[in-house]
Amino acid sequence: MRWLEAEPQRYAALTAEGEPLLAEFAGLCAGWGVARSATVHGLGATVEPDFLLLSPDASGAFRLRGGALCFPTGWALEEKLGQTLDFIHGLVPGLNSALASPIQQFLNRLKPGVAFHRDNWGLTASDELNLHPARGVPAPDLPTSPERLWLRVEHQVLVALPESGGVVFGLRIALHRLDTLVGDGVAAAGLRRALTSMSPEMAAYKRLDRVRQVVVSWL
Repeated sequence: MRWLEAEPQRYAALTAEGEPLLAEFAGLCAGWGVARSATVHGLGATVEPDFLLLSPDASGAFRLRGGALCFPTGWALEEKLGQTLDFIHGLVPGLNSALASPIQQFLNRLKPGVAFHRDNWGLTASDELNLHPARGVPAPDLPTSPERLWLRVEHQVLVALPESGGVVFGLRIALHRLDTLVGDGVAAAGLRRALTSMSPEMAAYKRLDRVRQVVVSWL
């Protein structure tokens, strides 16, 4: 609500192609009893997760049609609106070359009534939920300590919108201060394995390249 009120055009938007997707999603939300609103700003203010609306263009490529994104992880809704997933994922090292086609196929095959869940993660030097690039929140850097870093987990869910032919992509952020994970054997081992196996390009993209080795040493 805070960010939508302060800068509504930055944190919520909708293209003309997104209007039927929003209408269908709003109907689902009303049926679930979680929100009753017909506008992207209204739903953004009342539905707990952020949400993005996707649908295929004439060539079959999925494009971002709108949504409410108050807690982005380093990207701007206003810069990606209307763009294809290939464009949106263009900065992620290796993603398009490895997964662009499977992602498109997966979205096309989503079944109504089924929610697909996945997680994405990173490390941050702030417990701020809103990491919009315009805010200039600094990346993790040295010197640091486990009390000054957070594991940022983006819980993602994908749900088909069968009437409009689109997909709703929900995002919810969870933050875990790193010192609470260092003593957790399972969590620490998993994070250590992910950090040590990560390519230099991916570490740089996630903005954790400067602290990766010291975090591994703590784990």
